[in-house]
Amino acid sequence: MIQVGEQLPDVTLQEYSEVEGNGCSIGPNPVKVREATQGKTIALFALPGAFTPTCSAKHVPGYVEKFAELKASGVDEIWCVSVNDAFVMGAWARDQKTAGKVRMLADGSGEFAKAIGLTLDLNARGMGLRSQRYSMLVKDGKVASMNVEAPGKFEVSDAGTLLAQARG
Repeated sequence: MIQVGEQLPDVTLQEYSEVEGNGCSIGPNPVKVREATQGKTIALFALPGAFTPTCSAKHVPGYVEKFAELKASGVDEIWCVSVNDAFVMGAWARDQKTAGKVRMLADGSGEFAKAIGLTLDLNARGMGLRSQRYSMLVKDGKVASMNVEAPGKFEVSDAGTLLAQARG
């Protein structure tokens, strides 16, 4: 598992864009993690799947709600990462009203989750290999704090915990 102080992996996530502009086409667009985190503070949280109960009812809404406070504490961007495709993440973004607040990033093949050692085997539930639930504060591409949930729990990766660490 990735540790505090380590660099995020050089992988590419996908982000669904609803509008045309600044070279971004409508549809999935690549987000190169190393490049996108350089010189920024990112509040990154990951979860097992889009539209799942805890993720939709608590995890994403908490970060949308705390957007202004996270920004005021020095966070440049908030990222939600899930092992889903960009089209699903785009639909979930519309459902959760994350526009302008939380970037909904698809880790379609689980490459990011694998690279940081935080996969979750949900084959028994018919969901395949997913991401564990966690949050991390990333500064200039390096992990500044890490909060990994125990299986089936939602206690330490919430927006309030990451906000307290950002204010640190």
